[in-house]
Amino acid sequence: MRRDTIDFPPRGRQGASDRSAPERDTAGWHSAQSPDTAPDTAPDTAPDTAEIAATLARLDTLARVLDSAVKLPGSEIRVGVDALIGLVPVIGDLVSGLISSYVILEARRLGVSRWTLARMATNTTVDTLVGAVPIVGDVFDVAYRANVRNVAILRRHIERHHPAAAARAMRGAVIDGEAVRVGTDRAL
Repeated sequence: MRRDTIDFPPRGRQGASDRSAPERDTAGWHSAQSPDTAPDTAPDTAPDTAEIAATLARLDTLARVLDSAVKLPGSEIRVGVDALIGLVPVIGDLVSGLISSYVILEARRLGVSRWTLARMATNTTVDTLVGAVPIVGDVFDVAYRANVRNVAILRRHIERHHPAAAARAMRGAVIDGEAVRVGTDRAL
């Protein structure tokens, strides 16, 4: 085996646990590797406009289902699955917090800033902790709508940093093209 294809740890002070694990290659695979021994996945790349728009639409739907799926009869109050799951003491709020963390994971995958992720995590944490309090927490779950807030935060970030994706998500799928009239001699 050639020496230039082996990952050697950097020299210097290291703990015993650091010596056993090779360093992670941040540039993907080595150029010395052949394509058939290369990893199956390419290095992380930024999502494209269509993927951002699809993710935003999916998260918007999830937030509506979790926070405002059903209108209570005789009132303007809307409740979602999050409030219904939250009726089960403590466990229901933990489950709803786990479901809500999916929105944060998708935002991280889209590459939002740490500050934005922290705001979203705070919304979810407040919703989960206060929602665990009996009766008061159930009313809070209906009023606070952490998932809708998180998707709004994510949408504002996307509008600032990926305006084309935000516009596409607002109007849905669009087919771009040009119409050309062929094969006729008549004037319109």
